[in-house]
Amino acid sequence: MERAIPDFSGTWEMKSSENFEELLKKLAVNKMLRLIAVKAASKPLVEITQDGETLSIKTSTTVRTTHITFTVGQEFNEATVDGRPCTSFPRWETDSKITCEQTLPKGEGPKTSWTREITNDGKLILTMAADDVICTRVYERQ
Repeated sequence: MERAIPDFSGTWEMKSSENFEELLKKLAVNKMLRLIAVKAASKPLVEITQDGETLSIKTSTTVRTTHITFTVGQEFNEATVDGRPCTSFPRWETDSKITCEQTLPKGEGPKTSWTREITNDGKLILTMAADDVICTRVYERQ
């Protein structure tokens, strides 16, 4: 039996965020850039399109827009939350949660990763980690 793939598609609005500034501190982002990033990222708009296990995620803030496309189970290139290029490997952790380890080319800096999960009540939970610091963001479909 083929397993059901959760539906991540839609336009998502952030409802809460915990530890974003602490995450940026762990990544050694300077104070001025942290202040700008925290303010700009307080109301990100996330648009996800999905074709099976291939997701395209566009995140827009007042300062910048990022766009990644990946297929679960296949390596791809992206940038860490602080903008460093990395190789990422997304995989299913559970039936509704994608975990992605990020590898920096030179292995410098904290170990980073992210997860995206659809909860039973239809929320999208994004976690971003740098070593032991975890930022959790909760989104609802618009």
